[in-house]
Amino acid sequence: MDGIPRVPAQRRPETMAPLQFSLLGPVRAWRGGDPLPTGSPQQRALLAALLLRQGRTATAAELIDGIWGEEPPSQALAALRTYASRLRKILDPDSLVSEAGGYAIRISADALDLAVAEELWTEAEKARAVGDLCQARALINKLLGLWDGEPLAHVPGPYADTQRTRIVEWRLQILETRLDMDLEQGCHAEAVSELTALTAAHPLRERLRELLMLALYRSGRQAEALAVYDDTRRLLAEELGVDPRQGLADLHQRILRADPGLAEPAAPLAQPAAAPIHPAQLPATVSDFTGRGAFVSELSDVLASAEGQVMAVSAVAGIGGVGKTTLAVHVAHAARVHFPDGQLYVDLQGSGPRVAEPQAVLGAFLRALGTADAAIPETLQERSALFRSVLDGRRVLVLLDNARDAAQVRPLLPGTAGCAALVTSRHRMVDLAGAHLVDLDVMSPEEALQLFTRIVGDERVASEREAALDVVAACGFLPLAIRIAASRLAARRTWTVSVLAAKLADERRRLDELQAGDLAVKATFELGYGQLEPSQARAFRLLGLADGPDISLAAAAAVLDLPEEKAEDLLESLVDASLLESAAPGRYRYHDLVRLYARSCAERDEQPPSERGAALSRLLDFYLATAAQVYAIERPGDRTTAHLAVTHYAGLRFDDKALALDWLHAEADCILACVQQNLHGTYLDRAVDLLLVAKDLAESGASSRRYESAAQAACETAAGSPVAEGRARTTLSQVHSRLGRFAQAAEEAERATELGVVSGDAWTAANAPNERGILALYRQEYADGERYLQRAIDAFRADDNGPGAASALCNLSRILVAMGRTSEAVRLAEQGIEIYDELGLTLRLANARLALGIALTHGGRADEALTQLTDALDVFGEMRQRLWEGSAHLRIAQAHLARRSPARAAQHAEQALALGCIGGDWARANVLTTLGKALDSLGQSDRARACWREALALHEQAGASEAADVRALLTPLAA
Repeated sequence: MDGIPRVPAQRRPETMAPLQFSLLGPVRAWRGGDPLPTGSPQQRALLAALLLRQGRTATAAELIDGIWGEEPPSQALAALRTYASRLRKILDPDSLVSEAGGYAIRISADALDLAVAEELWTEAEKARAVGDLCQARALINKLLGLWDGEPLAHVPGPYADTQRTRIVEWRLQILETRLDMDLEQGCHAEAVSELTALTAAHPLRERLRELLMLALYRSGRQAEALAVYDDTRRLLAEELGVDPRQGLADLHQRILRADPGLAEPAAPLAQPAAAPIHPAQLPATVSDFTGRGAFVSELSDVLASAEGQVMAVSAVAGIGGVGKTTLAVHVAHAARVHFPDGQLYVDLQGSGPRVAEPQAVLGAFLRALGTADAAIPETLQERSALFRSVLDGRRVLVLLDNARDAAQVRPLLPGTAGCAALVTSRHRMVDLAGAHLVDLDVMSPEEALQLFTRIVGDERVASEREAALDVVAACGFLPLAIRIAASRLAARRTWTVSVLAAKLADERRRLDELQAGDLAVKATFELGYGQLEPSQARAFRLLGLADGPDISLAAAAAVLDLPEEKAEDLLESLVDASLLESAAPGRYRYHDLVRLYARSCAERDEQPPSERGAALSRLLDFYLATAAQVYAIERPGDRTTAHLAVTHYAGLRFDDKALALDWLHAEADCILACVQQNLHGTYLDRAVDLLLVAKDLAESGASSRRYESAAQAACETAAGSPVAEGRARTTLSQVHSRLGRFAQAAEEAERATELGVVSGDAWTAANAPNERGILALYRQEYADGERYLQRAIDAFRADDNGPGAASALCNLSRILVAMGRTSEAVRLAEQGIEIYDELGLTLRLANARLALGIALTHGGRADEALTQLTDALDVFGEMRQRLWEGSAHLRIAQAHLARRSPARAAQHAEQALALGCIGGDWARANVLTTLGKALDSLGQSDRARACWREALALHEQAGASEAADVRALLTPLAA
């Protein structure tokens, strides 16, 4: 051994790129980004053995034993020296050293993936120990991302075998730890998919089974959770002759008892960022905040009590304009020190005609806390549960401004110690359990005068104190009224306080008549409005006409019929006058009371009165023209845009598809509010057409409920207008179809088809039978479906609508699959793909690939099907089509079943359950049926039966014919 030559260390040239090594997969080496040759399997075994020791010296005897085992070749030492010499030439001169009768590789810790993984694991354990689960999960996910297949792949020798087993076991332990944290943070649906695959790969690993049971139970799937235990008990008895360990048995009993301690939130959490996100959404506090000392102290004490003890809720009530928001924001800023993990804010618009929906608010909160869109569930209950899970272990303050009632607030409350909520409302929330209630009255005369003085200035008020008292008294001591009056005076240096008091005196009778509640605020607004320049006053009036939570600068410019630069100047001047709020850069909103006042001004002052209608018409034109361009960008060649009502005001133009989609989703609430506001008279056709070109809002799943409401309203108001009614009913049919309400969808589609004939509308004449055809598929009325779809194909072709014809061809392909005519089905889907491909479509091409994948699966060509379906899945994810993404996962699961890969099938079926699919409960039942088949193939027959029972219940409830197929799956097992 002493004969091993020693090579003196050499300095690595400064210009030489650093080395990197990988063991968590094939053994590889790189210099910079360039791969280096690692030689024969035995040479790689030597490299791996030295890297695994991370700088420690290995003797020649240890290396020979590790590479060749008990029967090394006679020239093993010479071979070892040869491998070392070759490695030294490949690596840095000073990285492989000879010492103490052996060898060592000396590299920096960040040069080896295994060392990096170990460091990340150490940091993750530290983060978890201090309760920072988001950071811990992020570190673990980064760690797991270093794996590239089997560690030490294809490396021979007993040492590599031992280390490979150790690393694989370590990875499983890491996965179990991360999955445990997933469940702690509410990632149940997401975890089920991964755990289903892992339990299939490691069926005897009880900890994975335990986590799967817990994830299923918390996802509302108790029967499946119990079935997992039954499957596990049977497997352990058959394979090892033992019973489940005590922890698994105890969990089984707790699930049987529905132990409340297990009932944690049941929604998925996005992969967090590398560092926790700390939102800071509080609006700016006013620099001249005045008075309210007792209230500030009272509320601050309540919020401070949340730190590490309880979840505090304070509700501040009072009439509009009394300063609830100002007080709450001031207190919230002062309390920030107690809430280092962030502050959330939302205006719940409780006084307006359309209050903010808790479901939408929770979506915005979750995004602000780092949750990806794809991980935000659809239902209010799931979002609320996920919100509480995300806040677990954090100290966050939630400011809920302008709430309508306690019912709107309850889903938005955090649920853990350390967090707090501060609520403002015009209504006293006596039914908000556990809330600390504060009733905010008008200011005292002293406070009111102090506020007025701070805004106007001591010099101007000191000499006219009596006049100043008259001003604040005329304002009813309401803070908002005082602020507006004082701001007008401050902006006019030639006025005295007496001049302002005299002007208010003219309004005094009106103020006396409107002393109660919000009407006092209206009188104050009259003062501010009266001081506006004519162009400002016109902008104030007209912008208040539009429904929607806010308005973009571009949309406001359309309302005012002005260039954006001029419109922006006017809007910013209204912000300065406190008559408009800047919600975000380029977006504006009214306080709900100010909007009502602006509308009353428009009704009273706008001349000629027709300008009110013209302003709303321009806004409708803007949304329709812009949404039509988004539609056209996504669907080049689609003739829908050629059949839209004529617009006279141009919309925005986009050069980038992603920007176009960003605009559509950002404006979703405003677009749908515009539709519902204009479903009458000469606006009706354009409002219905706006629904047509905004259909992505329904298909994404994000705005489906609001879209459904608009479509329903359109059908109700369009009666008597055959073109508009036909389009509205076709649209509503599509909405019902996506939600699995096939009978209602068919009824609407049938009526739309009749209207298409009556009206001669080419759009309805093609799209209504297309919809009827796909509904016939769902209802297993295949002959009728073939007839409808052939009619749709003819109508689309007569209209020179290639994409429409391609859609009908793909739908017909699915009908033919169901009829057993798979060769024809494949051919039709390929025709659809060819049409879409020539037009450069992406989203609709994904739909065609989905149809082709279905046909190929049924034709026994599952591998080809998976290629098509995976491509479709990628596009649906990129285009934010969550429900279609879920449908693609279902079809991928079915393809994996066809190629006898049940573990992969189960994993994709679980992802389909988590995302949801086109078709509502009907689709969910189909997913459960597929999942059950996969689980049954994996030997998990009890859990399979639980899935089938739920699927059968859903199908029977809907009267679906698929119930018979599911019943047949259950019958042999029950026999």
